[in-house]
Amino acid sequence: MIAINLLLSVMCAENAVNDNPLTPEEERIIVHGGTEYPFTGEYYAHFESGTYHCKRCNAPLYRSDAKFESGCGWPSFDTEIPNAVKRLPDTDGIRTEIRCASCDAHLGHVFLDEGLTPRNTRHCVNSLSLTFLSETTDDKDDSAAKAYFAGGCFWGVEHFFQAADGVLKTRVGYMGGTTEHPTYTEVCGGDTGHAEAVEVVYDPNRTNFETLARLFFEIHDPTQVNRQGPDIGEQYRSVVFYNNNRQKETALRLIDELRKNGYDVVTEVVKADAFWVAEDYHQQYYEKKNGRPYCHVYRRRFE
Repeated sequence: MIAINLLLSVMCAENAVNDNPLTPEEERIIVHGGTEYPFTGEYYAHFESGTYHCKRCNAPLYRSDAKFESGCGWPSFDTEIPNAVKRLPDTDGIRTEIRCASCDAHLGHVFLDEGLTPRNTRHCVNSLSLTFLSETTDDKDDSAAKAYFAGGCFWGVEHFFQAADGVLKTRVGYMGGTTEHPTYTEVCGGDTGHAEAVEVVYDPNRTNFETLARLFFEIHDPTQVNRQGPDIGEQYRSVVFYNNNRQKETALRLIDELRKNGYDVVTEVVKADAFWVAEDYHQQYYEKKNGRPYCHVYRRRFE
């Protein structure tokens, strides 16, 4: 049984979305469930403010305020970003393995009841499974950056971002809820708390977060509460999901500017958490259908 479970685990990992190329050592750990040597990882004694992301798919996993020194030799966190990490029985039949909920990358193991923090939990994570984004990181410091927006039906929002200069790729999905691996039907049912969101990967040498955020506010109506045109429901709410303080400050400044221009903006500005990729038929929907959005249209709102 252990051998079968190990085979299934490896197969799932190899079939997962693999956005970023991996070195042989990273593949040994992330794909095949290996472990780096203790006290050798880049993030073992790293305590800068920011967010730790999945090395394979860039999904945010842990915030720096959850990191603590456990003395074990690997980065330790006493909680994860909600819905970002999944737990499953380890093939050794004893421990509990932790994997990225978005792409199934192996992270490490979780241990309980050690009395090390008030949360009584220790996520023991390989540094090679992680990348780090500082709270003070400027977009220009990265070869590629990500932004997350929700503004009604994700078909229409993605349609406009796909055509924006500097955007490398987009994906639609679900963010801001409480259910792991939500389906479109579950999200539309209104019980998961997710918003229909778009992940925008862009080249910071050609554009920046502020340019994309301005476009976001001009391709949907940020004054509508839990709806966009004929689409009504919490999943259609307007949200900027920020990855760092710079994105947060930019979004808040633009909202303040719009309010001074007379717009009663209701857009939420919320820390990004797990991004659950939507079903394939939702991706690049209007491009596949050779159509145009029915409830999104560009309207200039900034002077």
